[in-house]
Amino acid sequence: MNIRHILFLVWILMSLNASVWGGQADLPEMLQRIKPAVVAVGTVMPTRNPRAVFLGTGFAVADGRQIVTNAHVVGNSLDAAHLEQFAVFFRRDGHEHMLTAELKAIDPEHDLAILYLQDGKLPALEIGDSGKVREGELFAFTGYPIGMVLGLYPVTHRSIISAISPNAIPVIASRQLNVKMIKKLATPYEVFQLDATAYPGNSGSPLYNIETGKVVGIINKVFVQGSKENALSNPSGISYAIPSEHINHLLK
Repeated sequence: MNIRHILFLVWILMSLNASVWGGQADLPEMLQRIKPAVVAVGTVMPTRNPRAVFLGTGFAVADGRQIVTNAHVVGNSLDAAHLEQFAVFFRRDGHEHMLTAELKAIDPEHDLAILYLQDGKLPALEIGDSGKVREGELFAFTGYPIGMVLGLYPVTHRSIISAISPNAIPVIASRQLNVKMIKKLATPYEVFQLDATAYPGNSGSPLYNIETGKVVGIINKVFVQGSKENALSNPSGISYAIPSEHINHLLK
């Protein structure tokens, strides 16, 4: 083996190493772009104690006034008689902020919703092409895993795409079927299965490319073993995300 062959092999090894660890090296810089766009989603009511209630996570897109989250996060009716409103919460420059919002669009089938900020706007994230996502690729998601218990400090997890599978899998026994499951089996669509541990508060967190920051999905559920309480005490380590193509459809 001559020197040219040796140098060529060294170059290949260095390239492989960069491709494996490059995403990890890029993440700290990328978070500076991602975190300002991620918010806690909830409601605020003047006569309630506490005034603010946390429901999930969301992130700004488009013009910075549109907040994408899950339909199940904002699915409950507001108490209009007591002036309850949707709101987003975030921390900037060491201070906590709140902006009220109204529900602009909702897609229960794909568990998506869009809130519109009544005043102000946030740095927006770009929606990527979820059709190009492949199993085994590394991504990250940022959100509020257990609400505002930890304060308004968004938490980031890394995850590979463990599988791209239908959103509804046939059950073993007919007694496990219900109307919601039958509807999903009739019109299935693909979702991303992740190997990271997400929690109920992560609902609405953006799943994004570590190198480009483009959003390829939105966290919408966690595989729970046994009771819902186990999601915190004994997490399964299996989470799911809705592909971003459905976000684009709703935005249009």
